[in-house]
Amino acid sequence: MKTLVVYDSAYGNTKTIAEALASGLGRKAAAVPVDRFDAGSLKSGDLLVVGSPINGWRPTPKITQALADLAARGLAGVRAAAFDTRLKLFIHGDAAKKMSRALKDAGASIVASPMAFYVKGSEGPLLKGEVDRAVAWAEKLRAGLKDRGSLGDA
Repeated sequence: MKTLVVYDSAYGNTKTIAEALASGLGRKAAAVPVDRFDAGSLKSGDLLVVGSPINGWRPTPKITQALADLAARGLAGVRAAAFDTRLKLFIHGDAAKKMSRALKDAGASIVASPMAFYVKGSEGPLLKGEVDRAVAWAEKLRAGLKDRGSLGDA
């Protein structure tokens, strides 16, 4: 089973979270920029985590296109989750929820609620503790999948 964390990042904050997630998901996990992602490499049983900064209240255009491409090929048997990076505001948009819905509509099995990680200012940096929260969320994802017997020794 393959574990991929696919992301787009404008200022490096989403990349940092993606790399922390890959670290927490285990030695077989990899963080991959969306423009180097090969959707054809996904197979049933794989874990796909998709991340984007909020861009105009939604995922970036590159992530939106990647999700459309995934929907066209289908994600039957693929397990998935989504996250975004955003400002901590009362009104902020929810790219992770939109990505999670797109993954589900493409046929993926959603294994976790959408997750938000917070930045200070539109360019960051990440708020203190967000990288640790990302690792903890990844470890929770990994433990949940292991309990279901699907993650092996990732």
